Parts: sequence; structure tokens; C-alpha cells
Amino acid sequence: MSVIEPLPLEITLHKTTNLIFPFEIKSVDKGSRDILAQKTKGVANILQLKAAKADFVQTNLTVVCAEGKLYSFTVNYAPEPERLNIEFAAKKAHPDAYFENGINQAEIQQLSESILAQRNQLKGPSDKHHKVQIELNGIYVHNDMIFYRLEMENRSPIRYQIQDIRFFIRDREPAKRSAVQQTETKPFYVHGDTAMIKGESKHIFIFALPKFTLEDKKYMAVQMMEKNGGRHMLLKVNNRTITKAKPISGQSI
Repeated sequence: MSVIEPLPLEITLHKTTNLIFPFEIKSVDKGSRDILAQKTKGVANILQLKAAKADFVQTNLTVVCAEGKLYSFTVNYAPEPERLNIEFAAKKAHPDAYFENGINQAEIQQLSESILAQRNQLKGPSDKHHKVQIELNGIYVHNDMIFYRLEMENRSPIRYQIQDIRFFIRDREPAKRSAVQQTETKPFYVHGDTAMIKGESKHIFIFALPKFTLEDKKYMAVQMMEKNGGRHMLLKVNNRTITKAKPISGQSI
């Protein structure tokens, strides 16, 4: 048996205390209503705290993040807290929590970094428009996850602003006069996420998706849309390519 000792934390009425975690916040539990807590709008890893009233009785706060780490605090009121911004460093340690979907963000990040360091594993489909090219050059598998390694090269001096990158399972040859049938598959992690590729530069994305294979009459469409532009990209990935997925080096399957 091991004990997780709570960390001391001070909050006040008229100033905000910011807790900056290394991974996305999955859950927050307040010991009492005397704590006001909210995640920063549009940011998944920062928790903002204030006191609901002055001189409240000591209480506690529990936060669980996406790497499976449990953070425990004893919370006290202080008119002037010593620290208003507290940042926690990522540590490679045994997780305290296991999520129902089995996804651990710290593990996925480490796997993605391993893929990023490897050479191109295959020459997959590519698309090119006006000196901008995207290519699938690796597919990897680990447990119930499949990783797509996409390399984008912008040979033009004009930066490429990404509106979105989406994955769809589509029918290969839809019946005449019928609408294209497609199902979107959303990645649960993106490594190297960025909204813009500078002119005359390269960038590699690693997308983690649920593991799957396709029927012969279907394919995976990877769609990249340019914001305020027309250099849209489309990759068509068939099942033969997907089944070339390789285990990630140094990882058991």
C-alpha cells in the first residue's frame, strides 16, 4: 500500500490561482462549495481556482489528468497566497488511475514520439496542389490503437493555414444517383498539432485512432482543408495499405 500525500494549496477571494497540469484534466472533485473551480476556456490542462468566501474551513481538492495521475491538495484560505501560478512537470511513473476506454495520454505521447523518430515505414498515398504536398509514410499499431504518420511539405513561400484535418470511411464506388456514404472517425490524440505550416518547410503529424480494418468496398479518406484558400488535400487509404501497419519499435503488441 502506498499513500498519496496531499499538497498544500492556498486560494483567496479576489485573485485567481492557476494550476497548470502536463496533460488534459479528466475530472475535478471539490471537498466543499467554498472552492470555485473551472477549466480555462479553450484550454484542457489549466484549472483556475478562487475562494467562494473568506476564512473557510480547510477542505480538499482532487484532480485526475489524462496520463492517469491523481493530484491531491489540502486547500486553505489566505488573503495573499504565496503562489498564484503552479505548474506540474510530466513524470514517467506508474499511473494512479485507469480509464474505462484504456487510453492513457502519457503513453500515447511516448508512442507518438517513438514513431516521429523513425524512418519512413512505407510509401503511401499522397496529394499535391500548388507546391504543397501531403503523404502517408507510416502506419503503426499498438494494442487497440492505430497511428497514421503524415508528412506535409510546403515548397511555396505562402504559409498554409489548416482549417481542419478529418478522417472518413467512405464507399469506394457509390451507386449511381446515390449520395456518398461516409462515417467520420475522430483521432483521440494528435502529435505535432499545428494550425499553420510555414512557407518552404516540412511538418510531421502523428494521428492516433481506434484500431480498425476496412471492407474491400470502402477506403479511408484523409481530408485536409486550407483556411481561406483552395489548396485542399485528399488521401485515399485502402485496406491493403492499412494492413501493412507495423508494431512500434520496442513496444509489445
